[in-house]
Amino acid sequence: MEFFTVSLLNGLSYGLLLFMLSSGLTLIFSMMGVLNFAHTSFYMLGAYFAYSISNAVGFWPALLIAPLVVFCLGALFERYSLRRVHKFGHVPELLVTFGLSYLILEVVQLIWGRSVVPYGLPPALEGPMFTIYGTQFPKSKTFIMLIALLMLVSVWLLLTRTRIGLVIQAALKHPEMVEALGHNVPRVFMLVFGGGAALAALAGVIGGNTYVTEPAMAAAVGSIIFVVVVVGGMGSLAGAFLASLLIGIVQTFAVAMDQSFAGGLQSLGMPVTSDTFGYALLSLRISQIAPILPYLFLVLILIFRPKGLLGTRED
Repeated sequence: MEFFTVSLLNGLSYGLLLFMLSSGLTLIFSMMGVLNFAHTSFYMLGAYFAYSISNAVGFWPALLIAPLVVFCLGALFERYSLRRVHKFGHVPELLVTFGLSYLILEVVQLIWGRSVVPYGLPPALEGPMFTIYGTQFPKSKTFIMLIALLMLVSVWLLLTRTRIGLVIQAALKHPEMVEALGHNVPRVFMLVFGGGAALAALAGVIGGNTYVTEPAMAAAVGSIIFVVVVVGGMGSLAGAFLASLLIGIVQTFAVAMDQSFAGGLQSLGMPVTSDTFGYALLSLRISQIAPILPYLFLVLILIFRPKGLLGTRED
C-alpha cells in the first residue's frame, strides 16, 4: 500500500506538470493549427528567468514576472515572425519554430552557461508537506499540483465564462465571421500564442527548482509533450489533462518497479530459465523500459484511435 500511494502521488505531481506544459501547446494548436516545436524552450526560459529574477527580488515575484516576460516574447515572436510565414502553410511554421528552439538554446547557453544553475526552492517550499506510511511528500511537488489545478480552473473559466473566451472559441471555428463583427483576429492569435508560452514558462518556474534547471531541460520533455497532445487528442484541453495524468502515473509506477518480467512470471508459478525463448527480453526490468512506455502508448493510440482519447479535430 505504501508503494502504491507514494507512487500515485509522485505520478500525479509529474502528470500535472506535464499538463501545465501541454495545455499551452494544445491551446496554440486548437486556435492556430500550429505545432510549436519551440514550446518547451519557453518552459526552459521560464525556469532561467525565474532563477535570475529570484536572485534579485525573490521567488514569489519571479513566479509572476517570469511568465509575463515570456508572454511578451511569445507574442512578439508570433507578431513579427510566425505570422509572416503562416500564409505559406504548416511546413514553414514548423521550420521557423524549430529554428527558434535552437536559437533559444544557444542564447541560454551564452548567458547562463552549459551547466546546471543553482535555482533552489524558496524556504516556504522546502521540506515535507506531510508524511504517509513513513515516506515524506515534499512541499514543492504539492505546490506543483496546486498551481496546475488552479491553472486548469482559470483557463476553463476564461474560455467558457468570459467575453474574450467566447471570442477565442468563435475565432477557432469562424475567424472570418469574428473579424466581420469587428474583432481583431490576428491580435487574438497573438495573445493566445503569448498565453500558451506563458503557461509553459509558469511550468518552468515551479518545475525548474523542483527538478533541475539546465540547457537540456527543454529537450528532456520536448518529445513527451507531443506524445501527451497526440494521445489526449489534438486541440483537446480535457484530453491533454487526461493524457498527462495517465502518462505521468504509468511512467512513475514503471520507474519505481524494480522487477523483471521473468520474476513476475516466476511468482505466478511459470518456470523461466535461460533456455526460455525470449529470455533476454523477459530479463529486462520494468524500470528499464519505463522511458519507452509513453511512445508505445502513442503507437497504440494512433493505431486504434487516431483522434486521441478526447480528440474531435478532423484535420
